[in-house]
Amino acid sequence: MNRTFSVAPLATLFPSTEERSVMFGHWSPSPQSQTRSASDALLQSIDLAVAAEELGADGAYFRVHHFARQLGSPFPLLAACGARTKRIELGTAVIDMRYENPLYMAEDAGAADLIAGGRLQLGISRGSPEQVIDGFRYFGYVPPEGMTDADMARRHTEVFLEVLLGKGFAKPSPRPMFPNPSGLLRVEPYSEGLRERIWWGAGSNATAVWGAKLEMNLQSSPGAPVTASHSTPSTLKARHSTQRAASDQNGAIHILTDGNQIEISCFVDCNRTKAQQDSAAAQSPDYQ
Repeated sequence: MNRTFSVAPLATLFPSTEERSVMFGHWSPSPQSQTRSASDALLQSIDLAVAAEELGADGAYFRVHHFARQLGSPFPLLAACGARTKRIELGTAVIDMRYENPLYMAEDAGAADLIAGGRLQLGISRGSPEQVIDGFRYFGYVPPEGMTDADMARRHTEVFLEVLLGKGFAKPSPRPMFPNPSGLLRVEPYSEGLRERIWWGAGSNATAVWGAKLEMNLQSSPGAPVTASHSTPSTLKARHSTQRAASDQNGAIHILTDGNQIEISCFVDCNRTKAQQDSAAAQSPDYQ
């Protein structure tokens, strides 16, 4: 059983004797909070990843939300966690690709993966309902005419995946600052194998099929189920040994289905009932 430690805003664990709680992934100026600043949230998240590894967890995953008192910039955090840990997988659930420059993201992801020794497992997607209206526009990304924001996210994803292959595509300058290798240049730093560790957060069979065509792993959640049936794409292949894992109440784990070779990461809020999770997911699905 692969046990994954999910750093999610609503997960409240390890209550203290003073009946205060550690709130993972976000901060609040409330006097009752032990995480009152962005610095607190980031540093505590690093410590939690270290503790998760010491406890024997297989993965520490971070949610990503913009315009919120949460973890909006994952790669510095992933790199810091990678430098402090040795074995545990480090990932996201999910990065909203509407906000991303795919080439700059490839540089950041490559650097963080190299620092972590090839342990990144990046969950990406169209994203979830936002704190602001069309927040991606403030980041400088506007869907071209005839394209939706979801289309734009998928286009960013396609470019990102292509760049992660490490093939040269940029024509070198005849007067470079530093000597260039021969041929077209690629984005650096390049981390071999990272392309095989990208997960698409699918909220329907249709988007799972799209992810399958790009040979991504499948990432889902209890609030946005993708059915594991013969209608789901068998080309979404598990990257680890094919086995089954049962869900528990201690956090999130990987679930692998034998028949269809689909790997699903379920992120479970330990403090909510199934009915509460279903209700919250219906109002604010993370996966599209």
